[in-house]
Parts: sequence; structure tokens; C-alpha cells
Amino acid sequence: MSDGTTVVHLLRHGEVHNPQGVLYGRLPGYRLSAAGEGMARTAAEWFEGRGVTHLVSSPLERARQTAAPVAERLGLPLAVDDRLIEAGNAFEGLTVAGGRGVFRSPAHWWRLRNPVRPSWGEPYVEIAARMILAVEAARDAARGSAAVCVSHQLPIWTLRLHLEGRRYAHDPRRRQCGLASVTSVTYEGDRVVGVAYAEPAGATDPDAVPGA
Repeated sequence: MSDGTTVVHLLRHGEVHNPQGVLYGRLPGYRLSAAGEGMARTAAEWFEGRGVTHLVSSPLERARQTAAPVAERLGLPLAVDDRLIEAGNAFEGLTVAGGRGVFRSPAHWWRLRNPVRPSWGEPYVEIAARMILAVEAARDAARGSAAVCVSHQLPIWTLRLHLEGRRYAHDPRRRQCGLASVTSVTYEGDRVVGVAYAEPAGATDPDAVPGA
């Protein structure tokens, strides 16, 4: 890696123990499952030899749990950046699958009126803006090397849409951002020159809760 090249890896957290299928969003108390802990260890192994000198995480427990094996394996301190947090969502705490899923109730349909903003949660433009600031801060802290930012599916995907010049409105089922996946942004100086994607822990079950 040249002095002018910096890579910021965006690591999505691993699988969460969530047997009720709740859209947990920013709620406390949602930890990684045993499988999720294994995903985090696998991701940590993937980062070995990639020149990572800076590690930062969302404040949510599942993200910090995912970051912990990376910190241990690479011998790095773990910082927290609130800008990496999960997106705000009006359906937080409700079930999103099965017969009692939130989308089956007409009482909630009015929140779905504007998928472009979106009307049910934090606006995409605001998610993108805070993620850009977080990633640029990580880039500046790791100039000439690499950084890891542990975050969540929708914030990572929204950032990628922004960087690739695509529309924010999208089908959540089509996000390329699996559990414990890595979206890597390469900079030459301050300029983005590439975005890559990897799944160190394997592909995510298609039945997994979108946006979790």
C-alpha cells in the first residue's frame, strides 16, 4: 500500500440472537448469537496482513462485540464513533416477519408512504452524511494504511449507494451487505478510487431479517 493509498473497511456486525424476529434497531440488549461470535472471529482472521492500524465501532453492543476479536487479533485499541450507529427506524421493537409482522398491519401502512426519504425512519441523506464523516475520520487516522469501521447493514449500504452515485431508494432484499461482510473503500489521497465487497464469514441466509 503506497503512502497515498488508504483503505477503509466497513465491517457489518455478525448474527444477533433474535428468536422473536424483532426489528431491534438501536435497542439495547441485543447481542451476537454463538454463530455471530464465530463470524466475528472469522472476520478478524481476514483482516490479518491487511495493514490495519485503526479500529472504530458503532456504540451498539453487537458492533462492539464484532470488533472485539479484531482488536485482540490485531493488537489495536477500539474507539467508538456514534456516527456509525444503526439507522433510526419507526418500527424499532416490532416484529417484522410471520403472521404478526408489522407490514401486515394497516395501522402501520401510512409510515410506508414515501420510500424515497424514507418516511419510516432516518432519511437516507442524513445516514449518508454521517457515514461519510465517520469514514473520512477513519481514513485520516489511518493515512497510508487501513482502518476498520464496524457498523450496520443500512448505514453501510447507504454509504455505498452514495459513493457509487446510485439512488438511495432500494429493495432491502437486494442489499449486498451480508452478516460480517466487508465493504472496502479505497482512497488515493482524499479521492475515492474504488469500492470492493467480501464475505469472510460466508453468505447470509436469505431468510435473515433485512436491515438487522
